[in-house]
Amino acid sequence: MLRWGVIGPGQIADDFTSTLHANSDQRVVAVGSRSADRAAAFAARHGIDTAHASYEALVADPAVQVVYVASPHPQHLEHALLAIAAGKHVLVEKPMTTSEADTRALAAAARAAGVLAMEAMWTRYLPGTTVIARLLADGALGTVHLASVDVGWPHDPDPTDRMFDPAQGGGALLDAGVYAHWFARFAVGAPVTSRTTGAVSDGGVDLQSVTVSTATGGAQAVATTSMTAWTPGLATIAGSTATIRYTDHFVFPASFALHHGADAEHWQEPTGLQGRQGLVWQAAALAQYVAEGRTESPVHDLDVSIGIAASLDAARAALDTAVPEQDTSAL
Repeated sequence: MLRWGVIGPGQIADDFTSTLHANSDQRVVAVGSRSADRAAAFAARHGIDTAHASYEALVADPAVQVVYVASPHPQHLEHALLAIAAGKHVLVEKPMTTSEADTRALAAAARAAGVLAMEAMWTRYLPGTTVIARLLADGALGTVHLASVDVGWPHDPDPTDRMFDPAQGGGALLDAGVYAHWFARFAVGAPVTSRTTGAVSDGGVDLQSVTVSTATGGAQAVATTSMTAWTPGLATIAGSTATIRYTDHFVFPASFALHHGADAEHWQEPTGLQGRQGLVWQAAALAQYVAEGRTESPVHDLDVSIGIAASLDAARAALDTAVPEQDTSAL
């Protein structure tokens, strides 16, 4: 059991806290916000003992062992550095930051402090992903040649929505696209070359994109992301002897089929958890890593987070759109 503090009491923090309390013995014991009212309301909803009216007070709370950073992603670096400086372990919502440079800065600070820092790439910790990782490691697909993945959730055009504001980290790539670019790397390996094409809004955020990447050895991945259309998220990994095909949206707790030509073996998601209830798995993994004395995830370490940030940087650069890096000189 770990005692958690939450920075950023928004919707994903609501879902994270709900599944922690319902499906594990870990507990959120404090929440912090610049709005005392928001913090108090979040605490009341979840039976949390302490509501802090500042992030500084939250990370200084001696009852808090690990901080979950769920603020808007342009603020991830600042808030993670606060927690790290206070000697707290930290789980940072994905994308870990809005650039490779900022992700490197976060990783360097965590490594210097000797605390565990982990990107909240929760899909990596789901039971189905764990099984697929084992199949890949065991060579059950033969030589992997190709992967495809799509993630798209439509957003109505709204100039007041952060999704359409570059300064607030808007755009599809930093929202849904981080899942697609993670999966491409997970399936075929780190890209050595990539090419991205897509569409950009008049306000300068990416609306949709397709990235084709090639890994060492020649395996290729196609990652599609959109905030103008809904896509089913039925990812595939194709090898020389077998193919994995998800039968549910891969981001969430999901089932899949392992195809050997016309024959297929089906793996069914066994836990019954649905949607964001699956957020609990990453928290369980982090608690295990802390108990083992680790400072990085063995399945999604900080170098992987840096690599994903680099891929997102490259995709946004190809579309001539990017989120400004945060100035951390005063932090």
